Formats: sequence, structure tokens, C-alpha cells
Amino acid sequence: MESQDTVQSISADEIALYDRQIRLWGVKAQEKLRSANILLITIKALANEVAKNLVLAGIGSLTIVDHDVVKEEDLGAQFFLSEAHIGQNRAQAAGPQIHSMNPRVRIHIDTDDIRTKSQEFFAKFDIIIATELDFQTYTTINALCRLTRRPFYAAGLHGFYGYVFADLIQHDFVIERSKSNVPSPQQETPTRSILNITTKKENDKIIEMVTKREKYSELILANTSPLPNELTRLPRRRKKITPLLTCLRALWEFQKLTGGRLPIIDSRQDLELFTKLARDRHHELKLDITTLSSEFLRTFLQNLGSELSPVAAFLGGCLAQDVINVLSAREQPLQNLLLFDGEKSEAPIYSLHPFFPSETAANSLAAIPPVTNAISLDGA
Repeated sequence: MESQDTVQSISADEIALYDRQIRLWGVKAQEKLRSANILLITIKALANEVAKNLVLAGIGSLTIVDHDVVKEEDLGAQFFLSEAHIGQNRAQAAGPQIHSMNPRVRIHIDTDDIRTKSQEFFAKFDIIIATELDFQTYTTINALCRLTRRPFYAAGLHGFYGYVFADLIQHDFVIERSKSNVPSPQQETPTRSILNITTKKENDKIIEMVTKREKYSELILANTSPLPNELTRLPRRRKKITPLLTCLRALWEFQKLTGGRLPIIDSRQDLELFTKLARDRHHELKLDITTLSSEFLRTFLQNLGSELSPVAAFLGGCLAQDVINVLSAREQPLQNLLLFDGEKSEAPIYSLHPFFPSETAANSLAAIPPVTNAISLDGA
């Protein structure tokens, strides 16, 4: 990412334009935003919201990569497209509308298939945001981002459900807080440590400026990592884990086995395979099988591949705000998987890393019985 030395000073006109947000995160943060070069992959409903928020915030440039064409179903939840765009490349169709929201932001359109891009391509960007891709493509891009030391996000919608995953590799940030009389531990969590603490005085109050460091895991590791021990140690906490985590893992495993496609709900073979994968993932997560109901599995499958504007707005706003926090190096970033259940209006965040609970804790869990019929194939 660009060093602070290369960030140009913000102009008086820009201070006036971005006055409200500068009041929130300061001039220095806005200067970092205006020099940021963001890559956004697949411009569908979720990416529409991400693009809108980042462009209005005043990033330097946005490159949109999408090789697909506009279809009639794209018009239902995407506000940059119209019937006149059907048959056109999706990125080319959306680009002018995105640019009109803030002409100061440079918009670049790339109609290549993202799967053809090399490591050097990703090295040009400060942050990479990949949306609506299959698991194999996500992990390939994530690996290339790791090689180039670039922060990576993966996000997607499935009707009422959605997710945002972050791999920032290693990220330092600063938070402000009132000075505490209790000494701060150097290692706050397995992934977060405190690097430095300085103080300043504001209105007779002593404020601490705490520099922290978060370390991240790539998606391919996070997807097979256990839940934190504090979430699985007690039965009541295990029961609160959303089955959406299980279903998302089962979906990604299904895609690995089938070349990236989604399950077909009218296919008995697909339903049986998905049910088995969900059952296995639930067991691996050490969750109570009673929390993985046939009804939830069936509802999840019925939502696959669809887009809902309210869900896109929520997730797109969360993702864009996290990108802004990361660029400005202020506030705690996402660590590392946010799941959204629109039916329950819940958005838990799980920190998934290859840190396994102790054998003692694992052995204390009750045996998990097998699923006898995870999905009713006749829909009853």
C-alpha cells in the first residue's frame, strides 16, 4: 500500500466536499482514501453497494473486473443497470453510472475473466475485493494476494443470507480510548497484540493511543479451522452458533467437488450430497446436530444464487466501511468472517484460524449423533 510520504495533501475543495466524513475520521484518513487504488471483482448487487460507498467516500481509483454480460435477472437488485444494458458487458454498463456519483474518482473497466489474471495484476492494487465467485476462484485470488502482500476480501449474497471474509495478512491500526488503571496485556487474543501505547490530554482527560496488530489466515485455512474454544466449550454457546456457517462451508465444499456450480434444488443427487457435506461440516465444528434442521437447510438452498437489495445494502455497507477503516488504519477491522442472516437480522462475526482447542476441552464435548434426514427430499 502507498506510504504516507507519497500521499498528496488534500485540497480545500475536497475538504469542503468531504467535510462530514472528515469530521468522522480526520484529514489524514481522507488523504489515504484519495490515494487508494481498489480492485472490485464482479459487479452485481453486493458490489453495486460497495462501489457506491467507496466512490462517495472519495477513494482514488476503482478498477472493476467482470467478463459477464447483463441478463434480465440482473435488473432486480442492481441500481446501475437498466433494460437497455441487457446483453452488454456488466462492468462497461455500470461504469458510467458509478463514475457519475463522484467524477473525482477514476474508474477503470476490465472485461477479462479474473481467472486469467497474473500475480502482477493484483500487485497494482491496495485492496482486492472479490464478490460472487466460487470457492476455488476465491482461494486462487487469495493466494495471489498473499504473494503480493495485498489485503483480500471475499463476499457474496444468497437471498436472505450473505457473508464477508477478510484476509488482511497483517494489519496495524490505532484506537483511542480513555486511559485505564488496569495494565493492558501485550497479547489480547491469539491473533491480536498491542505494539505501543502513547497518551495525550484532552479536556482534562488522559487518552491512550493504542497501536495494535492483527494477524490473519487465508480463506483456505479459515474454511477448515475450528471455532474458538470459548464458543464451543459450553452447550448453550454451541447452540447459538448459526447453522449458516455450516451451510456456507458445505456449499464451498460442494463447489470444489462439482467445478464451482451451485446445488440444483430439484436434483435428488445434489440434495443428498449437500446434506452429507453439511452433516460432516457440522460435526467438524463440534456443534449440536439439533441446530442443523431440515428446514434451515432447505431454506438455505432455496436462497442460493438470488439477490435481495436490503441484504446487499447491509453487507455492502459493512464491507465498504471495513475497507475505509483498513485504509485509514483506524478502528478494529473485521476478524475474519461476518455472516448475515436476514430472516433473523443477525450478523455474527467468527474468528476462524488454525488454532485448535486443547484435547481436554475437545474430549469434554458430548458425542454428536448422526443426522438421520437432514433434508426432506419431497419438500414436506
